[in-house]
Amino acid sequence: MNLAIETCGLTRYFDEFCAVDDVALKVESGTLYGFLGPNGAGKSTTIKMLTGILAPSSGSVSLLGKNTWDPAEAIEIKKQIGVVPEDLALFDNLTAHEYLTFIGRMHLLPMELIRERTEELLTILDLHNAGKKLTFEYSHGMKKKLALAAALLPNPELLFLDEPFEGVDAVTSRVIRDLLANFVSRGSTIFITSHVLEIVERICTHVGIIAGGKLVEQTSLDALRKGSSLEQRFLEKVGTTEGAIQRLSWLEGASPPATGGEPPDASPPRAEVDPA
Repeated sequence: MNLAIETCGLTRYFDEFCAVDDVALKVESGTLYGFLGPNGAGKSTTIKMLTGILAPSSGSVSLLGKNTWDPAEAIEIKKQIGVVPEDLALFDNLTAHEYLTFIGRMHLLPMELIRERTEELLTILDLHNAGKKLTFEYSHGMKKKLALAAALLPNPELLFLDEPFEGVDAVTSRVIRDLLANFVSRGSTIFITSHVLEIVERICTHVGIIAGGKLVEQTSLDALRKGSSLEQRFLEKVGTTEGAIQRLSWLEGASPPATGGEPPDASPPRAEVDPA
């Protein structure tokens, strides 16, 4: 089995708090791997360690068969990966064309190739209308699309996307899904985090579920579907069951509020008039 991502004992502490605890990921090459978990489970911390942004407290990371913490191999890895981080990490005072040109030059791509890919990406992601706007003027969805364009520009073998569907409209979501499907079809690997289980179940081939910093599930979607839906398995693994769902006490047995007309006793009391 050819692995694009492999970790062994991956652990990260922040002071006394263990954010990621002994995680052993195995992501096969050519797959679209969905990394799921509730808020604060350790998803973004894991991605930061995988991409070299954050050093693990212990454990090892191998990407595309190379050790991310070996200085010589780390440079080669960075040439072959694309990343859309949680905070997007854009330069506010550049236009889309300027930013993508900068990214292309950082990857030592020829200028003609940078121009061709920039035009194609901006057209597909509907960013041409931004014109000479600086990035700080963009909406969150536009920034998310520009960060994705930057990650795709060098044509990486391995792509990391932290919440790629957050804050984008339905049309853009479909465009991104199509781009990712095309990316995987040519043999590349994608590792995404997302809270949108329906999209993950639709586009991913494999999933891992992290809860409380621990990897509690890692399987293919085909194997998972034989027993349950992704939502059912997710809720089981993160410790939430139907019987444990909480309800607001004041809504139990309450009648729906009346609609239309004047609310009862809304008018102030009338002062009595002395007939004398």
